[in-house]
Formats: sequence, C-alpha cells, structure tokens
Amino acid sequence: MTGASAIAALDGATLLGERASNGGYKVPGLASAGLGGSRLMPTRDGGWFALTLLRTEDRALVPAMLGIDFDGLIDNERIAEEVLKCDCADLLERAREFGLPAASADEAPASPPFEVTVTGPSRTRPDRPPLVIDLSAIWAGPLAGHLFHLAGAQVVKIESPTRPDLIRRDDPATFDIINQGKASVLADLLDPAQRGALIELIRRADVVIESSRLRALAQLGVDAEALVRETPGLVWLSVTGHGARGPAAHWAGVGNDCSVAAGLSRAMVEAGGEMGYVGDALTDPLTGITAARLGWQAWQRGEACRVVFSMAAIGAQALAEERAFDRAAIDAELKAWSDGRGLPFPAVERRKLVDPVREIGVDTQAWLAC
Repeated sequence: MTGASAIAALDGATLLGERASNGGYKVPGLASAGLGGSRLMPTRDGGWFALTLLRTEDRALVPAMLGIDFDGLIDNERIAEEVLKCDCADLLERAREFGLPAASADEAPASPPFEVTVTGPSRTRPDRPPLVIDLSAIWAGPLAGHLFHLAGAQVVKIESPTRPDLIRRDDPATFDIINQGKASVLADLLDPAQRGALIELIRRADVVIESSRLRALAQLGVDAEALVRETPGLVWLSVTGHGARGPAAHWAGVGNDCSVAAGLSRAMVEAGGEMGYVGDALTDPLTGITAARLGWQAWQRGEACRVVFSMAAIGAQALAEERAFDRAAIDAELKAWSDGRGLPFPAVERRKLVDPVREIGVDTQAWLAC
C-alpha cells in the first residue's frame, strides 16, 4: 500500500514481540510480562479481575476503590486479598468509576474495533509524504507514527514538559525503536501561546495521532472534531482502551488489561491452559498496526475524518480472525504459551536504529514558534 521497502521488510512477530524479547521478559503468568504492572486476580464469584497500576497516583486510589481504610500505598498482596472478597462485575464497575485501567476475563468489548466519529472536507492528496503530528504515548500510537515514518512520512512527536512519554524513562530501548526519525517538540497545552501554536501546526498537518482520554484534549482547548470538520483532508487517529461512545468512552485501558478484556486470557484457559496474560500487551501493537493502515488509506483518499480505535475490540477481532482461520493452530499456540510461563520470551531479532533519536524538545522552536 505504501510502496516502502522499510515497511515490506517488517514482520508481525517482530512488531508484536520485540519489546519483550529485547527486554529479556519472561513468559507471564498472573502478572504481566516485564515489570508486572498489571495483575490478574481471582474474585469471590469465580471471576478473574485484571488491574493495571503503572503510576503512584493510581495505586493511591485503590483503597477507596476497594472500599477499605488504608494509610499509605497498598501493596499487591493486600489488593489480591481484598479482591477475593468481591464479585468481579462490581469491582470492574468501581475501578472504572475511579478511572483505573481494569478488565474482566469474561467481558465482551463494548465498542467496534474502530469507528469514524466525524468527517470533514476532502482535499486532493498533496504531492509529498504526509506530515504526521504524534501526540500519543507508550506503544500503540507511537508505533503507528513509527510505521508512518518508515513509509516516508515526516513525523513530529509532541510531548508535555511536565509529563513526557512514560516509556522514554521506563523502556528507552523500545522508545528509541518506535520514535527514531521523529522530530521532538515540547508543548505545554496549559500555556495559551503554545496551545495556539500547536493548533496552527495541526491545521498544516495531514495526520494526527493521539491516545488521550476522549475529552482530555478538548478540555485543554484542542477540539479534535472541530479541527477535522474545519481542516480539509485532516485524518485524526484516536487510540482508546474501549472505544468512542457511551460509558466505555471514559474507561481507562492499557495494553495488558485491554488484552484481557479482548478475551485472550479466557481463550488460553479454553485451549487447555491456565489463566494468565497472553503475550506482551498484544492489543498495543495490534492497534498501532491497524491505526497506521487505516490512517494511510484515509490520507490517500484525502478524506478528513476522526477514527477512534478500541484496543480491546481490536484484540477480540484478531482472536476471532485467528480462530476462523485455523482454530486448532491458535489453540495449540495458546496452550503452549500457558505451558511456557516463566521461560524466556520468544526471541525475535533486534532491529537496528537507522535514524537518529532526537533529544527531547530539540525541535520545538523549528516546529512550534510562538
């Protein structure tokens, strides 16, 4: 579709497994691969509840979510004890009310894999590679931006000076791979001048990628849907945990818990394995690939649109496709995955950096003069 040799050289196993392979991860059990920031816990009614705690401020909310008095930061063992006293559906509802990334192993995705929420005026495809503004963080959105870069796009990564991309600190090897070749800009959206300069940059762009809560940018003064309606050909790609509409639009979700919500953990049990996490946050790279593909197609057509992606539903769709293609094969792989817990993650070749990783904020003046 892109005609890019760098895209043609990729394979799916690399994109899905390189973070874990390069990081020396072990095949997970009830704690997610890597740092174990997401945990699966049994509940009173026989369910399984997944909770992801990546930030100190999230862990501080857990006692209130559980309805207990607790001073300080609650540890994982105490959380598991309290979870076992509760029913899964009640826990999931409370966790989502508190804005915590959580899932049940037996839920169904609340949204379609992707949805066009607004369209705008078309334009003739420009006679140049697309200009992509990457406002996203962690893995799915930055991977989409990385695929655009490999296809020849000019990609500008925007970060907050107070909350830069978390994996810049926590996983620099993965950060470098999926952010190489991108310009690096710092923008404080609370500053009116910087926010205005960013909006003007977006109006010049072809594609925007972001992974904020659906209302978060609008509350900061960046109205995605208004910009799409006003800007010919602007393609806006929004990565979410659970979709665009209804209560699910407000649920937090990251790769590991969204993979549980997608049904991957329950599928492993049904294939004869034990309850646990499947792969390394698989809905992140699956969503990044999907967003890049659909975003490139929309750019080629010159259609202004906002597309909202549900990581949980994309994972469920991938599982359904694999089962329809060869149920015996995917069940055998899931069983083998369960049996392999504790072993080194399947090895994939480490990709080499071919473009520079820009120092944070070094391109701010060039792209965001204000």
